[in-house]
Amino acid sequence: MIELHGALSRVVCLGCGARFERAAVHDRLLRDNPGWLDRVVPIAPDGDSELDAADLAQFRVVDCEACGAPLKPDVVFFGGSVPSEVVSSAYALVDDAKALLVVGSSLAVYSGFRFVLRAVNRGLPVALVNVGSTRADRFALQARIEDRAGTVLPRLVESLSKRNGG
Repeated sequence: MIELHGALSRVVCLGCGARFERAAVHDRLLRDNPGWLDRVVPIAPDGDSELDAADLAQFRVVDCEACGAPLKPDVVFFGGSVPSEVVSSAYALVDDAKALLVVGSSLAVYSGFRFVLRAVNRGLPVALVNVGSTRADRFALQARIEDRAGTVLPRLVESLSKRNGG
């Protein structure tokens, strides 16, 4: 399995590259900003909230515990590049695979879609699990499941476990 665009469960330092569990950074934020979660602010439809300047001025951002540099979620943002070592690992996995399963991606950007093309060029079956259409729907001749990953994957694991006698 490759988390091509990273994972929100981790945070990465922009200075030294150290990675931390997001939950630990969250705990540090709460410790350094007591009462922050007690504030009641309306949440906009996109999940954002408007905060006044006084509240923001009081907020303390935590930095990397190793070097003091800023932290960010360990994900590739739009306009960013997937690290070359991740791309190489993903290509190697596709080249050694018997099938490709894409979970939770519209494949709208080439950074993920290229692996589907590689699988198709190698004659591998492609299966998709996603809510909504994907750029690779025309290649998912074996399976195209329109559902949430959190619903499908546990059922898949259970089915495979039964098939393998586990």
